[in-house]
Amino acid sequence: MSPAKKTDTGATKAETESTPPEKPAAQPTKDEVAMAGDGAAGRSPEEIKADIEETREELGETVAALAEKTDVKAQAKKKVEETKSQVKEKVGGATGKAQEATPESASAAANQAAQAAKENPVQTAVIGSLVLGFLIGWLLARR
Repeated sequence: MSPAKKTDTGATKAETESTPPEKPAAQPTKDEVAMAGDGAAGRSPEEIKADIEETREELGETVAALAEKTDVKAQAKKKVEETKSQVKEKVGGATGKAQEATPESASAAANQAAQAAKENPVQTAVIGSLVLGFLIGWLLARR
């Protein structure tokens, strides 16, 4: 392999070929020059005041939005309220579904059993004590 030949600037030929030449900086347009300046060229004082007022309003809205985003306590309260309303909706829907799913005959049977218990309290007490005895025996047998 032969060494690369250096040019009179000290760079090799390969280095000068691979580096693209620098482009001259673009000249700004008239609009860019006007925008870079005070921006008041050709505008009346009323137009400038209107622009200032509009900018103030936009800045006020921006500050209010930033203040709202940084208020952690208010965000937490808002999230709690949203969660509460979602839970209420779900509970309401579940209650409605449960009422729809319960057959009328089951509620009628429950009402009939309650009525019979009121009419015959002695028989209800005997049946209740039998059920309680079986339950206690079953729990003791599990140990």
